Amino acid sequence: MTQDDRHMMRAYYDEYGNAEWERHEKDIPGRVSLEVHKRFLERFINSGDRVLEIGAGPGRFTLELINLGAQVAVTDFSDVQLELNKTRFTRSTSVESWQILDVCDTSMYADGEFDAAVAYGGPLSYAFENIDEALTGLFRIVRPGGMVIASVMSLLGTWRYFLEAVIQESEIIGEDANDAVLRTGDLRHMGGTHVCQMFRSRDITELVERCGGQVLAISGSNWASLEKSEALVQLEGDADRWQRFLDHEVTACGEPGALDGGTHLLFAATRN
Repeated sequence: MTQDDRHMMRAYYDEYGNAEWERHEKDIPGRVSLEVHKRFLERFINSGDRVLEIGAGPGRFTLELINLGAQVAVTDFSDVQLELNKTRFTRSTSVESWQILDVCDTSMYADGEFDAAVAYGGPLSYAFENIDEALTGLFRIVRPGGMVIASVMSLLGTWRYFLEAVIQESEIIGEDANDAVLRTGDLRHMGGTHVCQMFRSRDITELVERCGGQVLAISGSNWASLEKSEALVQLEGDADRWQRFLDHEVTACGEPGALDGGTHLLFAATRN
């Protein structure tokens, strides 16, 4: 990641502001994604765990970590996002600190200092060429047997979900750029103000193993809920049926055939 990349990402999230909280609530795919992420987190975070949260933003998952009984050290690389988080949780005894942090440099923390590191919202997708260094750093700061729990942007699922926009953009900047994105997952080939590295599920396994870890679980987000269907609107209006749908959706997201079908990939890994 170059200094220009870092500057662009900080500027993007500074301007994005509280929309980072609201995006999880504004539509059905967002609400389902929130549920998938919450349930994945519940599998690995225990009450009393000391957790480093990277890229915490205004705190949508800080709240979930608090609800799970964790003690949280909150970090983000955007001053604006960090201040929003601090404003929301300044009275919470479950948040021990707020620090500016780039996922590529966790040197301020000691080896094995945390029970888990949580990097939801895609911080690792902004590490680009430094991703091995970033993930190795996360493994370093969790205790033996501790967890790194993260989400990154999914290449194939994002292409699928935003296909119409991709086709339109390719008409402007050329199909060679689109070919390069699908080959490498690097959205910088498309340009724009929001760039990131996207992944296939097999990339995650290779990355974790390369950094000295082992994948314990992996999930897509979302699957059936990415369909823009009036049926989903009706379903959400029936509490019992909606709960059943969410149960099926979460299960489907973990199936091998569905991993690459959503807009995000979630994984939990431990260091060897």
